[in-house]
Amino acid sequence: MTQTDRRGPLPLIGDIRLTGRIALSPMAGITDAPFRRIARRFGAALAASEMTTADTALWQSSKSRHRLDIDQDASPRVVQIAGSEPQQLAAAAEAVVERGAEIVDINMGCPAKKVCKKLAGSALLQDERLVAEILSTVVSAVPVPVTLKTRLGWDQQHLNIPTIASIAEDAGIAAIAIHGRTRACRYRGDARFELIRDVKRTCRIPVFANGDIVSAQVAQQVLDFTGADGLLIGRATQGRPWILREISEFIASGVLPAPLSIRERHAIIADHLKALHAFYGEKKGLLMARKHLNWYCKEFNVADHRRRELLATPTVELQAALAGQMFDGTGHSTSVAA
Repeated sequence: MTQTDRRGPLPLIGDIRLTGRIALSPMAGITDAPFRRIARRFGAALAASEMTTADTALWQSSKSRHRLDIDQDASPRVVQIAGSEPQQLAAAAEAVVERGAEIVDINMGCPAKKVCKKLAGSALLQDERLVAEILSTVVSAVPVPVTLKTRLGWDQQHLNIPTIASIAEDAGIAAIAIHGRTRACRYRGDARFELIRDVKRTCRIPVFANGDIVSAQVAQQVLDFTGADGLLIGRATQGRPWILREISEFIASGVLPAPLSIRERHAIIADHLKALHAFYGEKKGLLMARKHLNWYCKEFNVADHRRRELLATPTVELQAALAGQMFDGTGHSTSVAA
């Protein structure tokens, strides 16, 4: 396995050497098993599960069962957990390792109200002592590397990411991923990469930068500016998962790959729909596919009335057939050039 690229040694998480510098950012309701397979196909060196509650009593729900469908045929297998009780998080970490997780990721970055009101996700950044207790407890509980996904702080008046990173390093966290906004910012405004750069200058563990990385060129600029070991790509993959290929190849070689043709992208979409329908079953698969189809429509410049028609299809057969007509490159509903 390749150990280096043109930037030097590839990131080492615990004893796991990654194959590249680009990772898929975990996104609830999006980075399910079908999407993770696509991400790995296009060069994601890590593709973590969707955020899963640390309350194992809730794992019997359909949502949790799908989120805990660990990719046994892939490596490294990463499961992200969220909660606010140290022992509960430790028990959840032990449980996912028993299921096959090779890396446990702790979420302290989610800005969603329903997560923060339970003092989980980015709400934890308000309590540094609890952060330290959670991280050290989870690290001690499992024999695999534990990583952390976080933000710059709770708000602009409390940019405590240097302290959080130091706490993480002292607790034995194997790598840290930082979204360049506060919880209060959610996704508004520009990511502040200078703060991630400052953390990287003092941190001995791998640092991954996240936020506003929308192209291969921007990815290169962020890596150069921050000195980060890698990047997490999230929202830019919505409707355009092949951006991971563009970024990973450009970062590794300095050369952009030839763009995929419309027909190649159509095949990806068709495979994605088929995988969603198979993974969730027809009823839920139909619904889960709609958000992805909406993003694909935006990427292909599909007219609004045609997009609404596609999203309203009542069966998986009609959904797949109409998507095939829209995205097959024959000019039915798209103005994208091959």
